[in-house]
Amino acid sequence: MSSEFGVMSSEFGVISSERKDNDEKFDFENLLVYQKALEYVDFIYKLTAGFPNRETLALADQIKRAAVSICLNIAEGSGGSKTEFQCFLIISRRSVRECIAATEIAFRQGYFNIDERRVSRGFCKETSKMLNGLIKSLRAGVAEK
Repeated sequence: MSSEFGVMSSEFGVISSERKDNDEKFDFENLLVYQKALEYVDFIYKLTAGFPNRETLALADQIKRAAVSICLNIAEGSGGSKTEFQCFLIISRRSVRECIAATEIAFRQGYFNIDERRVSRGFCKETSKMLNGLIKSLRAGVAEK
């Protein structure tokens, strides 16, 4: 076995972290809301890298966990029933709200500037709307049965 995030060999063959265009994806990976949530995680990780050391285990860690939670709950919930998926999407939506609060705290403490605050809130608003739409579509599908 070798490498962190590179090619790794195991008893099951060679595993590569580099995705090729023809690799199969899980269904949730095709969801636009999941892709948007991943973009937000990237954004948050870049911004929190500039936080002071004293915030590494406090606000920086909290906002990263909340942003990651959005993605993880979309992924985890997609593997269950429509009703279960709705529950996980609701948790994702709650994590979006947590990111809003963390963004405001970071801004008030001077860790985010006004533009970073605006972009973070924009990501959250768009993601929340997408989650709401997906939740509504799942509820409509459940109600038809």
